[in-house]
Amino acid sequence: MKHILLLTDFSDNSKNAIKYALNFFNDELCTFYLLYVQSSKSYTTDDLMTNGNTTVYDSIIKKSKHKLEKLIVSLTSEFTNKNHSFQAIVDYDSLTDSIKQIIKSKKIDLIVMGTNGVTGAKEVVFGSNTINVIRHINCNTLVIPEGFNYAKKPKDILLPLDANDSLQGAKFNELVKLIKRYKLLFHALRINPIGKPSVIENADTKTISDILKGKRFKYHIVSNIPMHYVVDGYLQTNTIDFMSLIVQKESLFERFFIGSPTTQISNKLRVPLLILHSN
Repeated sequence: MKHILLLTDFSDNSKNAIKYALNFFNDELCTFYLLYVQSSKSYTTDDLMTNGNTTVYDSIIKKSKHKLEKLIVSLTSEFTNKNHSFQAIVDYDSLTDSIKQIIKSKKIDLIVMGTNGVTGAKEVVFGSNTINVIRHINCNTLVIPEGFNYAKKPKDILLPLDANDSLQGAKFNELVKLIKRYKLLFHALRINPIGKPSVIENADTKTISDILKGKRFKYHIVSNIPMHYVVDGYLQTNTIDFMSLIVQKESLFERFFIGSPTTQISNKLRVPLLILHSN
């Protein structure tokens, strides 16, 4: 059974990400933990003093818990799936601290979240919550772009690689399991920024062939073109259902999405992004 943490702020964006997860894992036995983290900034002293007999906990948590349970009722009505069960969790903590505790206590396999927070600022594709989760939470995370609906079963996955990324290790093996389970066509896109001849191409193709055991894949190596241009062009010219990044310290994510070129690529994020954290 999979244990999946669904983050929500009750925005349309977060609800859309939840629905994507329910569709994607339609055939798998899953327990979904819906988490809403209440910020203290959203409550005033008047809110806490409304009822003299009401505890602070009730004032802060009870209303949000009721709202979360209503969301679960709505989801179970729309997705009548015997493979899926739900638990509502409301916490009054920092988002990352709350997530870390739940990952440990519930043995979470995957986090699913939308790209933006409640502000819904369209120009901010990766909101601060999304970036904090990716940077500080060591758990595989699936990020769903705003407005991206689950229309069909995914068939193609893209893994961008730069000169420092390796197709070895536990996290790449996890990706391979996903590829095999869902019968995905694997696209590997190696970016060589310096343009010098490299032996890595032969090593890559041998590794992929050995691990995928004869299954079809596409491999490309591109030189002297910035990563964000290459990936955006590839997404426009190929039918890719979602993309994956294997994140390390000083990671591809930081270079790809957070630095100066990120505005260009993140504003054009077209497909769900699966972040795999490599220790």
